[in-house]
Amino acid sequence: MSVTTMELPEVEYILPGTRTCAGCGLPIAYRHMLKALGPKMIMTHPACCLTILHGIYPKTPVAINAVNNTFAGTAASASGLVAGLKATGRTDYTVVAMAGDGGTFDMGIQALSGAAERETDFIYVCYDNEAYMNTGVQRSSATPSGAVTTTTPVIPKEQAKKDFIQIMEAHDPAYLATMCSSYPADIYNKFLKAKAIKGTRFIHMAVPCPTGWSFPTKDTVKIGRLAVESAVVVLYEVENGAFRLTGKSLSMARSGKKQPVNEYLEMQGRFKRISAEQLAEFQRQIDVKWERFRKRAGF
Repeated sequence: MSVTTMELPEVEYILPGTRTCAGCGLPIAYRHMLKALGPKMIMTHPACCLTILHGIYPKTPVAINAVNNTFAGTAASASGLVAGLKATGRTDYTVVAMAGDGGTFDMGIQALSGAAERETDFIYVCYDNEAYMNTGVQRSSATPSGAVTTTTPVIPKEQAKKDFIQIMEAHDPAYLATMCSSYPADIYNKFLKAKAIKGTRFIHMAVPCPTGWSFPTKDTVKIGRLAVESAVVVLYEVENGAFRLTGKSLSMARSGKKQPVNEYLEMQGRFKRISAEQLAEFQRQIDVKWERFRKRAGF
């Protein structure tokens, strides 16, 4: 049974004093993810914004077991943890691998693809802030077209964002879900479900970044909601091959209404140089993708 925001558990695994940027969407999502997974878990993550959140050894504001690994080695590290726990007979821990879009879409894809093909029993989370944020906002394959980064400072990125979720679905994982940090109850419920499933589970988590996207820190939740309301981010899950829209995306599909992308893009400084042609193409691609999802969900 799904819980509402008011029914979320009060236990906290992130203590006051994280080192993330002001307004970062990651702690919001991570806080509710940990509430669902509980203390019987081992997290492994590469150099990324999550490392910043966890802090510098021996001090950390996060009350879980965690391993730091190389940029491309998150899924390989998690595979090793799964094998180690099995060899020592400890079956009550959940292994979670978590990396950003750079460590997943780009450098981490090889180890993740191999682990998913072997049906390794772990949860892999890609938190997607659409660039290499903790090393200076460099372009990644997850950066959308029309966005300016420090490696595309004059001419905005011209290529479309890689459809990495579709790549992962082609691996036929035991469970696949998308989420956004602006919807905590949706995050909690999907991780609670993922925890109870065996095999490879892949989670895509959209996380607005005020530093890299250039918007006021007070607008983090609003930006995430606009991303979903304009179908730039679509909330859904695939379980045993069955596709289902969830939360706000489900209600949008039922009503047949969604917002244009203009307000979402105009609130972010990274799109200040987007051309009229790129804007029109951005909207066209979103419309095509949304209609594909609606049709797949039976609307």
